[in-house]
Amino acid sequence: MVNLEWYRTFKAIYQYGTLTRASQELMMSQPNLSIQLASLESYIGQPLFVRLPRKMMPTEYGKQLYTQIVESIDNLERVEAEFKRAVLNKTPCIRFGTPSELFKNYLAGHIGNQDDLHLTVEYGLAGDLTNKLISNDLDIAIITRQGKPDDNLTYELLFTESFFIVCNTNTDISDFDEYLNSGKLNDAEKWLKSKKWYAYDNNLPLIRRFWRENFKKRPLLRLHAVIPDNDAILKAVGNSDGLSVSSDLIAGKALKQGLVKVLWHGNVTATNTIYLAYNKNKIQPQYVEKVKNFIISNVMSE
Repeated sequence: MVNLEWYRTFKAIYQYGTLTRASQELMMSQPNLSIQLASLESYIGQPLFVRLPRKMMPTEYGKQLYTQIVESIDNLERVEAEFKRAVLNKTPCIRFGTPSELFKNYLAGHIGNQDDLHLTVEYGLAGDLTNKLISNDLDIAIITRQGKPDDNLTYELLFTESFFIVCNTNTDISDFDEYLNSGKLNDAEKWLKSKKWYAYDNNLPLIRRFWRENFKKRPLLRLHAVIPDNDAILKAVGNSDGLSVSSDLIAGKALKQGLVKVLWHGNVTATNTIYLAYNKNKIQPQYVEKVKNFIISNVMSE
């Protein structure tokens, strides 16, 4: 009779593509993993993988077997996980990745009200957080862009943010407004280029997106400072005559507090979609919903 652990071994190798990653996931040595796979192939009577130097490629028999067993194995693992949690009567600690500004401005003040939601918070940019989700170093994360289609992650839309240029509340923008009102977009661009600018990094990600939407070209700007913190950028803008591109989500509190003001929303609205990303095979649906409700309810209430 077939050993159910053989199927779990087969599923892990299929999903992770290498014996090394599968052994790490199952906390099993590679020799034992190889023995279990060989036993399953012997039992079935067909090879399930083609052994390449750095990857295990499933054969057609392997693909057919995976399709037939994966749902059953997932259900079995889900029952096992829920049973363990019920026995322990303990809410799991969820490893949660997020941009630092979003957590500090919208979520940190409400975390103490979540008795049934225990989070270990980690800050990071989209690429880093996505990689940690893929490597199972995070359970769930707020991501500012989707990853590759083959990264095995689920992306649920949370918000769409709109970008705009911000300046000090005392900055004289009458000349700029006159250029816009007169349809002199080239003069408006020259006015902007004559100012000091703050950016998150030298690649100007937010500024570049806004510029391309409204001027149909890459920005050529005089960077006064590169500051890897959007809250710090807003403070710099609020205490100088410099400019930056921010969003309604990033700058929401700074605008309400009168630290900065919107200089220009743009003739064309530049937007970005923010997602909640997770591997549905690694986190239970009820915990996804708890995290999602926690984010949406507190961001929307601000």
